[in-house]
Amino acid sequence: MIVFLPYIGSLIYIYQEILSNRRISTTSIDVKGLINPGSKLKKLEDDLRFTDTFTNRIRLADAYLAAGQTDKAVELYKGSLTGAFAENEHVLAQLIVAYYQQERYEEILPIAKKLYKLPQFERSQAHILYAMALEQTGNTEQAEAEFKAMKGKYSYFEQRYQYGLFLVRQGRYDDAEDIFSVMLEEQPHLSPVERKSSRQWFAKAKDEMKKLQSV
Repeated sequence: MIVFLPYIGSLIYIYQEILSNRRISTTSIDVKGLINPGSKLKKLEDDLRFTDTFTNRIRLADAYLAAGQTDKAVELYKGSLTGAFAENEHVLAQLIVAYYQQERYEEILPIAKKLYKLPQFERSQAHILYAMALEQTGNTEQAEAEFKAMKGKYSYFEQRYQYGLFLVRQGRYDDAEDIFSVMLEEQPHLSPVERKSSRQWFAKAKDEMKKLQSV
């Protein structure tokens, strides 16, 4: 019917598969949560209230962090670091993100040391924020060492962009311009998927280049 009567067939399909709610229970997409993020938080809060498990705590904490309710997220993360989960990698990395948002830079440093030797830490958001926290606490040489450790051709675009901003803040405009320039030179040589995934960093690098050229 969809082939021969596309309009009628499509309407029937939408009614049967979506409006009639026949498959909503099996889909992995939380439509209600997308339309009303508060409903997702309420559901997660209810889940934790009825079943206080580590998984439910962290799901709710992650949702709080994404919703900008950082204080609530931190409370749950810290309360979850007990027993077998005292060194949980995900929770520690999320605490770095939350502490940076709260400008608690000093508290980031010991947490980052616990994660530092893990392979996944190298390319993580937590590593970027660790480098930025080092700068905020006056450890500029160590901060630059961390930014340099995250450099790589045709990759690490967010990290390199943040390194460029670090150099700008240090008044090293020529070095910063070199970082942004190389990033933009690499852009045409990436696959379409790679360009799309990093397009925001290329756009930001272009904006910074314009600012630097007007200095």
